Amino acid sequence: MQNPGNQAQVAYILKGFPRTSETFITNEIHLLETLGLKLSIFSIKQLEGQKHHAVVDAIRAPVTYLPQASDLTGHSFLDWLIENLPKFAASHGRLFLKRPITYLGTALECLSMSIRYRSGWLDWPRTVFIKEFLQAGYIAEAVLQNPAIRHLHAHFCHGATTIAMFASRISGLPFSFTAHAKDIYLRELNPGDLLQIKMRCAKFAVTCTGANQEHLDACKGSDIDVHRIYHGLDTDLFVPAPREQASSDQIPTILSVGRLVEKKGFDYLVKACAILRDRGVKFNCRIVGGADKYAQVIKQLIADLDLQDIVSLPGAVTQEELRGIYQQGDVFALPCLVVDNGDRDGIPNVLVEAMAMEMPVISTDISGIPELIQDQVNGLLVPEKNAQAMADAIQSLLDNPALRLRLGQAARQTVCRDFNSRHTTVALKKLFDACLEGQPLEAHVCCAEHS
Repeated sequence: MQNPGNQAQVAYILKGFPRTSETFITNEIHLLETLGLKLSIFSIKQLEGQKHHAVVDAIRAPVTYLPQASDLTGHSFLDWLIENLPKFAASHGRLFLKRPITYLGTALECLSMSIRYRSGWLDWPRTVFIKEFLQAGYIAEAVLQNPAIRHLHAHFCHGATTIAMFASRISGLPFSFTAHAKDIYLRELNPGDLLQIKMRCAKFAVTCTGANQEHLDACKGSDIDVHRIYHGLDTDLFVPAPREQASSDQIPTILSVGRLVEKKGFDYLVKACAILRDRGVKFNCRIVGGADKYAQVIKQLIADLDLQDIVSLPGAVTQEELRGIYQQGDVFALPCLVVDNGDRDGIPNVLVEAMAMEMPVISTDISGIPELIQDQVNGLLVPEKNAQAMADAIQSLLDNPALRLRLGQAARQTVCRDFNSRHTTVALKKLFDACLEGQPLEAHVCCAEHS
């Protein structure tokens, strides 16, 4: 019998852990552990100022934080290298002594990529790959010291997966990755044929929507299976309490949740609020989420439209706090859009959470959202970048309590049937188990097969 202490492990490579906005990753890690999978976590960054979700405390996997490399921007590369190379030199020295041929081969590939994927013929090499090679070496040396680690898995298929690919080449361990949103669609994050190379090198790839799966299948150029596995939600955790019937003089609340970034479309929600106010509709709107660079645009728009008394931006909250906030809302609206550079959401987790709480939801018909919401069946869909259509949909729900009730109940049924994390995580664990045991992978796993 295998010693439990030597049970085969998967090493998760993450840009940062724990990140407030990435509850789907912390929940996934926790559920994989409850299913018996042993994990180790490597975090490229140490995050500060993050809200702490309770599930993080339940995770048993050890977390290794890499030496903190400074930002490449604003420095000459030579100055950056002088400052940061000492942080990684010992690991790379030991790696070279252990595996000189594979180490030098990976280093040469890194240098080749930095030249091949530069923006133009006259531009400097793309030095971010050298930074990622240094970080990969630190991880590779660590996993070689722990023979229980037999597989590497990265979340988001740009930086973290580049590091996983380098670490895989040096260590000889297979790797896989989960692709999400901008990491798939923004060419500058995977320039040239880099995404195809990652897919050729990876043992398997996972993505969280059917739309993403079709996109990756179309561009992969290899025999790799792309597995669609929805993030899923703990439907025992997100359970709605009975709602009291609102009095006629009670002002309803429009709720939205998400980081204040352009692809969430919050500016169109704010404009829709202005339309509703001008129609004489009484309501409050709360947009709950952490501030980002785009936050100032939203704040300025609220001021320009004189909506300060109607629209509030309370900031980021924990999952535990968010459950209570969902309970206080009457309508959930998230007008997601495709940004000019191609960035977009897959299936926003907050939509799944709101639907699990039996909230009537409104969103847009882009990306993977129609895989979750069927218009007039379990929610409402409107065209992207259309404040008028968003305002009309919100008003239709505010004016019709029976419709809100019907859509909310159907929404929870959808989540319990197709997005229950106990099913989706089983699908992911089966992939990891197959890799750890050297078995063939089951093609195109998705949550529906486990419903």
